[in-house]
Amino acid sequence: MSETTTRSPAAPAVSWRPSAIQLGLSRAAFETKLFFRERDAVIFTFSFPIILLAIFGSIFAGDLEGTGLNVSQLYVAGLIGSAAMTGFQNLGIDIAMDRDNGTLKRLVGTPLPRSSYFVGKALNTLFLSFCQVVILLAIGVLAFGLKLPSEVSTWVTFVWVFVLGVLASALLGVAISSLPRSGKSATAVITLPFVVLQFVSGVYIPIGQLPGWLVNISSVFPLKWMCQGFRSVFLGDAGATLEITKSYELDRVALVLGAWVVGGLVLCLLTFRWKSRRDG
Repeated sequence: MSETTTRSPAAPAVSWRPSAIQLGLSRAAFETKLFFRERDAVIFTFSFPIILLAIFGSIFAGDLEGTGLNVSQLYVAGLIGSAAMTGFQNLGIDIAMDRDNGTLKRLVGTPLPRSSYFVGKALNTLFLSFCQVVILLAIGVLAFGLKLPSEVSTWVTFVWVFVLGVLASALLGVAISSLPRSGKSATAVITLPFVVLQFVSGVYIPIGQLPGWLVNISSVFPLKWMCQGFRSVFLGDAGATLEITKSYELDRVALVLGAWVVGGLVLCLLTFRWKSRRDG
């Protein structure tokens, strides 16, 4: 008798698939390349805070009595806070336009994990905000005598204020992207609240010069606390006397920014839409 040997079919080879994080990094690189291809957007994004700093720094060039600081240094800290929150405006407008032109709808039909899209957007926002902060710091040091902190603990404060602030701003930008009815209206709808927040949060007007009721309103939103945290980093103990409470209240800064990260995530889950209103 001859023996017959039966062989089971070979198992198919498992192909390697990148993780959602790796795809998010690739998406971030793609988003960044797209941004730098739009020269007008690059010029406006990076020149706008520089022009504002030059204007305010030239008009309000006096010293802050009893602090050893000048008004220009105060504006540097405020504009750094504004730069860290640009994700609110940029993401809100970009995602609204992606929804309106069908980009989000097409992405849903691809193998790309949905989380990778948001990781890419968030990392691109983090990179652009960091570039703006570096430029503002360079101008502040070279033109307005801003002194960079020498203690490691102060830089640690800068890092956590920056990261929490950018993350909260990005999440709020994703959430508010569902508010405009179309991509064309996104710029007007989203830019207005961002500009108002800048005026009432200590970016353009020192927080101590604002009426109490405006300070109470701005205290609800993250930008006021971001600016306060950055003032603690770059103005030091001398600048604390300019605060309403004569203290930077870093514990409250961390608490409010952390709460907005959680709240922003909840708002995203509740309000975000992949399709435009006309698609149902």
